[in-house]
Amino acid sequence: MELHRNRGALVLPLVCVLGGAALLLFARDGAVLHRIVGGGGVLLGGVVLAGLLRPFRFAIGADGLTVRLPKLRRLIRWPEIDALALDQPPAEQGRPASPRLLLVPAPGVDLGLPATGHHPRDGRAAVELLDLDRVREKPAEIAAALTRHGGDRFVDVLGLRQAAFDTSDFTVGLRGYQPDRVDALIRRGQDALVWGGTLERQAARSEIERTRAEGLPVAGRGYNTTQVDAALARLSGALTGDPSTDRRPTT
Repeated sequence: MELHRNRGALVLPLVCVLGGAALLLFARDGAVLHRIVGGGGVLLGGVVLAGLLRPFRFAIGADGLTVRLPKLRRLIRWPEIDALALDQPPAEQGRPASPRLLLVPAPGVDLGLPATGHHPRDGRAAVELLDLDRVREKPAEIAAALTRHGGDRFVDVLGLRQAAFDTSDFTVGLRGYQPDRVDALIRRGQDALVWGGTLERQAARSEIERTRAEGLPVAGRGYNTTQVDAALARLSGALTGDPSTDRRPTT
C-alpha cells in the first residue's frame, strides 16, 4: 500500500506567502509595520512550504516499510521492527493532536531517529514515524494494511479505543469544557476498558466521578457541556462492567 501526501496542508502556508508578498508589494514608504508583518508571513510560510515539499514516500508491503522522509530513507524490514502502534497523542493547547504511527525498533536496530514517543500499551520508547494528517489515506485504511503485513507487531490503539467506547465528535463553541481536560479523562477511561482489569477500571471510574462532582474547567472555546456530561455518564457506566466478560483484544 502506497501512501500519498495530503496536499491540503499546503494551503495555509501558501496563503501566508502570498499575503505577505502582497503586503510587501503594496506597503507605502514608511509603513514599517506592514513590511514586518509581510516579511514574517513570507518567511514563515516559506519555511513550512519547504518542509511540506520535501521528497516523500511511505509504503507498506510484504518486506516492510519503505520510507523516504527528510531524516530517514530506507526499507525498514519487518524483523527490524519490534512493535508498531497507531495512536493519538493528548490534545495540545486545547487542540486535538493528529494521529501518529509509532515504531519500536527491534533490539540492536538504530534507525537514526530520536525516540520522542512511547508505546501506548507498555511505555517502551518509540519513534514517531508518520503524522497521519500529512497523508490522504484514512487511519482505518492504514491500520488494515499494517495488520495484513505487520501481523502481531501492530496494534491499532485508535480502533481499540473506539470499539471499547465510541464518542461522537463534540461540538466546539463558546464557554465549553476545556478540550484537553475532557480528552485526557475519556482517554483514561477508554484505556482502562481496553487494557485494564478491575482495579484499573475502578480507578478510572473514580477519577471520572470525582471530576464530574468537582466540575470540569470551562474555556472560552470548548466542548459542548451537555454532550460531554452525557458521554462521561455513559463511560462511567461502561467502567462498572466485569472485565472478565469482555472480548479481549488479540494484539
